[in-house]
Amino acid sequence: MDQVKAHLDKAGVAHVMYGEVAPNPRVSNVEDGLAVYRKEKCDLLVTVGGGSAHDCGKGIGIAATHEGDLYDNYAGIEKLTNELPPIIAVNTTAGTGSEVTRHCVLTNMERKIKFVIVSWRNLPKVSINDPELMIGKPAALTASTGMDALTHAVECYVTLAANEATDAVAIRAIQLVGRHLRRAVAYGEDIVAREGMAYASLLAGMAFNNAGLGYVHAMAHQLGGMLDMPHGVANAILLPHVERWNLMVNPGKFAEIAVALGENIDGLGMMEAAEKAVTAIERLSSDVGIPKSLSALGVKESDLEPMARQALLDGNAGCNPRKGDVNDIIALFKAAM
Repeated sequence: MDQVKAHLDKAGVAHVMYGEVAPNPRVSNVEDGLAVYRKEKCDLLVTVGGGSAHDCGKGIGIAATHEGDLYDNYAGIEKLTNELPPIIAVNTTAGTGSEVTRHCVLTNMERKIKFVIVSWRNLPKVSINDPELMIGKPAALTASTGMDALTHAVECYVTLAANEATDAVAIRAIQLVGRHLRRAVAYGEDIVAREGMAYASLLAGMAFNNAGLGYVHAMAHQLGGMLDMPHGVANAILLPHVERWNLMVNPGKFAEIAVALGENIDGLGMMEAAEKAVTAIERLSSDVGIPKSLSALGVKESDLEPMARQALLDGNAGCNPRKGDVNDIIALFKAAM
């Protein structure tokens, strides 16, 4: 923040800071930020941080230009009608890709719902990824945000909306995470590892911005909304279980994911090679210290059915390559318990 404020001061740009942003940004954070925005007569937003800061900033921009309740009126795809104030996104974590996406993810704490406002109007005008700003971030944060980037890349690589352009950047993002995440977690001062993860997050964001995601994110949003679980951790725990269930739809692509993560598939049948992708994800997740189960984080069996029903209503569910019902989603949650 000191660096950003120094640049603004040097340029003669008057500014005010709003810093009350929860890890899962809340509608109340947006409302409080909007009050500051209006009181100070602001006309531009600079978001500094990871996905929480960027999504809160997008939310403030939406609320400043649109009337009514954010969830009731704008949750879903392309429901915004007005231009947002310009947003400059300065990224400090390698995970969400929010600095280059049209997604604004917010939590309504009263309803215990995490929802997404998807619109091209949400795109920041300028995005800055500087790996030097990522130096020194805690290992647990590096791990969870890195696994979020991997989840973006894997999900959009096999999604129903995937295409040659998104495949090209998604598979490169997977390679970069496999190559650099362990080092970034183990030795956070390594600028090469930080740069590799910055590129991985950026590319994964570009990919899923166009190809969508799937059940991992649809389910993870419920864990965030009901239990305020860190998004990257929820994704990391769910990812191998959902993708093991998805394997049969496109084993060839999962075999490619396995290779991108450094697995040797020589001499294996297609399904055996595909399964290597899941074991590689599980190994990486374990190596960087992600908890192994949802039950270890306080999830209860009684939570699963309401979360499963809500997950199928999530905007990310429609792109999953294999179609399931409430019982399928409950079974996936149970597998991750």
